[in-house]
Amino acid sequence: MYHHSGSVVRQTAGSGAGVLEPAAPDRDAIVFQRCTWCGTAMYHRLLCPVCQGSDLRTERSEGVGTVRHSTVVHRNTPAARNVSLIEMAEGFVVRGRVIGPPIGIHSGDRVRLSTAKDPVRSEPVFQLIDEP
Repeated sequence: MYHHSGSVVRQTAGSGAGVLEPAAPDRDAIVFQRCTWCGTAMYHRLLCPVCQGSDLRTERSEGVGTVRHSTVVHRNTPAARNVSLIEMAEGFVVRGRVIGPPIGIHSGDRVRLSTAKDPVRSEPVFQLIDEP
């Protein structure tokens, strides 16, 4: 069993473990990694999924993306909610929730990161940019 010790030196934000815990996170931004070897953008990884490189640098997303897939979930919740895969403009995909009626969210909708927080899961929350 692993126990974190206070005597362990923390790695910097550019290294493998530091990217998951940035030094000063911005509440209105998504932090992601980019491989320094092949340039692939990814969300919360230890190795690059393309070249298996471990030299990842931390970057901040602009918070704009497109819904790739959305589904309505009725399980373990008093009301229906959506779970969406959002393809961010920087090229990585993140799972989150889009504010609005669950059946009104479709693939191809443009979204922006919201300041709201998901109370059940600590996933990012987005809002539609081009609401009907």
